[in-house]
Amino acid sequence: MSSGLTIRVVSISALLIAACGVHTPKGVAQALISDEQENQLGQQVKQELDKQGTKYVKDPEVVNYVQGVAKRIFVSANKDRPGVTWHVYVIDDPKQVNAFATPGGNLFVYTGLLIAADNEAQLAGVWGHESGHVVARHTARQMVDAMGLETVLSIALGENPNALAELAGTLAAKGALLSYSRQDETEADEYGARYSSAAGYDPHGIIQFFQKLEKIEGQQPALAKYLSDHPLTADRITHLTEYIQQNNLKGTELGAERLQPVKQKLVAQAHAAGVKPAALR
Repeated sequence: MSSGLTIRVVSISALLIAACGVHTPKGVAQALISDEQENQLGQQVKQELDKQGTKYVKDPEVVNYVQGVAKRIFVSANKDRPGVTWHVYVIDDPKQVNAFATPGGNLFVYTGLLIAADNEAQLAGVWGHESGHVVARHTARQMVDAMGLETVLSIALGENPNALAELAGTLAAKGALLSYSRQDETEADEYGARYSSAAGYDPHGIIQFFQKLEKIEGQQPALAKYLSDHPLTADRITHLTEYIQQNNLKGTELGAERLQPVKQKLVAQAHAAGVKPAALR
């Protein structure tokens, strides 16, 4: 065993002992799963989606719009976790109100979510939330919690080359690798509010979007996907509202006028294809 690997194993072991019995800390996840391995997982997820025949939007107006909003969010994300190479993909599926980010910085946005949002501030809050999962290494932390230390350590040491591919297949199929803990979701909410505020948007956008989906979920079950991955509770809304106030998060920009023509185009394209968007049912 090389001296570098020996040092890494010793460091990991010390962190694991300290973390025993609690939700895996960020430092442990970072020690176990390298940036390179996170990038590899993200690339494999994209490959799995491609194999499944995922249809991506190629319309420059739509793609440039989504990337433009996302780039404003990534400014803050890059400060908290430098070195992530972000990529944004728009999935052409108006029936799905969903978005997710994978390790390595791939953000996937469904057209159904774009149609469901009322304004740009809501999109910014959701994408800030998803970016926060990447910044805080939540997937790696959940891998340790769910798979166990022995399995993840074998991945970290390169002894289980098939594990990442299996995880990639799960993420591509579900749009979420593992269910995030309540602690992770709360932290990602805070990232969403903070990042959208730093970009000049109203930080309450993420709250408003969640509340909108919750209100109409019963009548439109297709909207349940995002809420099933991000369960909304009164405590969660209260915490986020207090967090915005306590941290004096500013921002008034809504951007509804910029989102509107994009929504209109996506709705028209869906109708032309004989598909009724989930948010319009």
